[in-house]
Amino acid sequence: MKFTLSWLKEHLATDASLSEICERLTSIGLEVEDVDDKASYRPFVIARVVAAEKHPNADKLKVLSVDTGTGKPVQVVCGAPNARTGLVGAFAAPGTYVPGIDVTLAVGNIRGVESHGMMCSEKELDMSDNHDGIIDLPGDALVGTSFAAYAGIDDPVIEINLTPNRPDCTSVHGIARDLAASGLGTLKSRPTPKFNVEGETPVGLVLDLDDDRLCPGFALRLVRGVKNRPSPRWMQQRLIAIGLRPINALVDITNYMTFDQGRPMHVFDAAKVKGNLVVRRAREGETVLALDQREYILSPANVVIADDNGVESIGGVMGGEHSGCDENTVDMLIESALWDPINIARTGRTLGIITDARYRFERGVDPEYMVPGLERTTELVLELCGGTPAAAKVVGYKGFEPKVVDFPFSEVKRLTGLDVSPEESVDILTKLGFSVSGTGEQVSVKVPSWRPDVDGKADLVEEIMRIHGVDNIKPAPLESHSVVNGKILTTLQIRTRTAKRALAARGMLEAVTWSFISEEQAKLFGGGSPVLKLANPIASDMSDMRPSLLPGLLSAAQRNADKGFGDVAIFEVSGTYEGDTPESQRRVAGGVRRGTASLSGAGRMWSNAAKGGGKPVDVFDAKADALAVIEACGLPMGNVQIEKGAPSWYHPGRSGTIKMGPKMVLGYFGEFHPKTLEAMDVSGALCGFEIFIDAMPEPKKKATRTKPALELSPFQAVRRDFAFVVDKAVEAGALVKAAASADRKLVSGVNVFDVFEGASLGEGKKSVAIEVVIQPVERTLTDEDFEALTARIVANVTKTTGGVLRA
Repeated sequence: MKFTLSWLKEHLATDASLSEICERLTSIGLEVEDVDDKASYRPFVIARVVAAEKHPNADKLKVLSVDTGTGKPVQVVCGAPNARTGLVGAFAAPGTYVPGIDVTLAVGNIRGVESHGMMCSEKELDMSDNHDGIIDLPGDALVGTSFAAYAGIDDPVIEINLTPNRPDCTSVHGIARDLAASGLGTLKSRPTPKFNVEGETPVGLVLDLDDDRLCPGFALRLVRGVKNRPSPRWMQQRLIAIGLRPINALVDITNYMTFDQGRPMHVFDAAKVKGNLVVRRAREGETVLALDQREYILSPANVVIADDNGVESIGGVMGGEHSGCDENTVDMLIESALWDPINIARTGRTLGIITDARYRFERGVDPEYMVPGLERTTELVLELCGGTPAAAKVVGYKGFEPKVVDFPFSEVKRLTGLDVSPEESVDILTKLGFSVSGTGEQVSVKVPSWRPDVDGKADLVEEIMRIHGVDNIKPAPLESHSVVNGKILTTLQIRTRTAKRALAARGMLEAVTWSFISEEQAKLFGGGSPVLKLANPIASDMSDMRPSLLPGLLSAAQRNADKGFGDVAIFEVSGTYEGDTPESQRRVAGGVRRGTASLSGAGRMWSNAAKGGGKPVDVFDAKADALAVIEACGLPMGNVQIEKGAPSWYHPGRSGTIKMGPKMVLGYFGEFHPKTLEAMDVSGALCGFEIFIDAMPEPKKKATRTKPALELSPFQAVRRDFAFVVDKAVEAGALVKAAASADRKLVSGVNVFDVFEGASLGEGKKSVAIEVVIQPVERTLTDEDFEALTARIVANVTKTTGGVLRA
């Protein structure tokens, strides 16, 4: 919605500045989108041509000497036919932006003569389409002063962004009413139009509709003997300022009423109307040539105004070309009607027509202004075009029944937190046009006809809040409730999120793969059950619900490799399916690494190789990823056990099973079996893992112990190495566990650093070397203490694994 500052002040008596008005508009909910303060017109000054001579090298050009008020004449080359000595017009100096031609002037050389600026036409200043000559002002115009101020084109333009629920502010008058209610001036009341009428409007008016809501009212008036001429300068300037093109006085009046009062009007040339005007549904396939020179094909869903010639107007959307008013119009009909908002919106959308009339009718215009709008339009027609009006003819309108809302003043405090007195609330509502009756804590409020958006108490609270000032609402934290402080997410949701974060922190990228895979892949990874087949698969290779995340991840890794991205580390945390019941769906965190995409780095760069990177991924990368997920989910890592062996899709000697206790399987990890990779048609160094998040035990409701405070020992840690000869079948993890349990207080860590097999050890034997980290806590240990601890470590390992200390 656009309007000029002077236009607004025609409805609002105020001394407020442009910036104050814009700030207040935004604060009361009418957000200002743009303000054009017309600063671009400031460089244009009134100037007088003191001499006009023929151009030496061009017959149609003249060389002007122009007095701009500085005391020194300026030379300008001009081709306007009316350029002459003594002419007073608008001058633009070099460096000035000329809006009508979208050019910034510079000193020019035209046919060998320098030109220092230009004398402007109305078109070049976006004042009109007149480009026949330069502007010719009266001789008393003061040279050197602002041309914009003289011509009245320095009027700032304000554009506000209206929400669909504010049809009352699609008019300048409605915006002024809101500003006046907010205390920024006084709303000006316009006297009721008074004029004499002669005779009746002879054209018949019929509402031939099966639904009265399509046209709740229609008013019509004949005006005889009008003289349709160009509209006055003030009206043209306002229409041009908001982006409309002046056409003629009668058409410009209807456009002016649309923006001034929010009341779309339409005018017919009475001589072109044959018979009665009938408001009816269009017939299937009926056509009309509209004012935009386009022909529209109509249907019974469209409401039209027709006569004996056919369709003359698409009701509430656009008039027809046939009955439009032009310079030959003598007798004209003024239409002021009401239309159904939903039907108007549907018609405009179906036909692809966007007009200012549709914009207002589909939001809801003031029904009580239908007849007053006709009177005001008639007044403007008589003022600008003359003529003799006939009595108005009104059909269909049954009056307006206002909505009544019972409004307790306490709602303002309850919904907004604002302390607004009942007296101020009543004052605000009254200034906005609401009628308040009753006393006490609750009153009855009648909603005015121009506010179809107000239905209940909350709407009235909003009106009071925005006028009182949203800025007056003090920020306050939400009231704390016990339920808010409680746990909102389930354990499974929390663990899903932490698992994703943990894997992302390890350099892996999250992937989202299909839940459907081919039957061959499903069987390859332990699935293929008939109950998991899709009845209507989207593709032949997506026939089964996936039993594992790994097929999708392996295929994704291979697709990346095929496109030149061989070092891939991807993960997914999602569902897998073991049956067709909810209990058979698992929540799994799975991941795949390919090529050299290990945590220490990827690629063949020498720097990565020096740091241990650049080597192909292996079982230990998959193991580290899997354990990172378990640790992120909050399980005690001391209770986690790793056993050899895994499902058939993993390499039998380079994989493992992660357990908690003898029966609870948490997941699997390892390198993939060559046959699995061949069947999947993937290649390269690949390892992966799957962790069953839903298999992890729930944490205890109340912790039996809390994490102890960090205590750092002031004593130096000591590292001792041991090498034990054990059977090849003995796992290194068993030695680590046995050494650590020799003294839980002193032994802070055990690491395997070497494994050796050779004939010197004997058949079926191997040597496992471990490093034991001993951390004194209470005192510095003596040699005797170390010897005693060493003996306990050796004895514990021998007892548990049968290992013998290697000589």
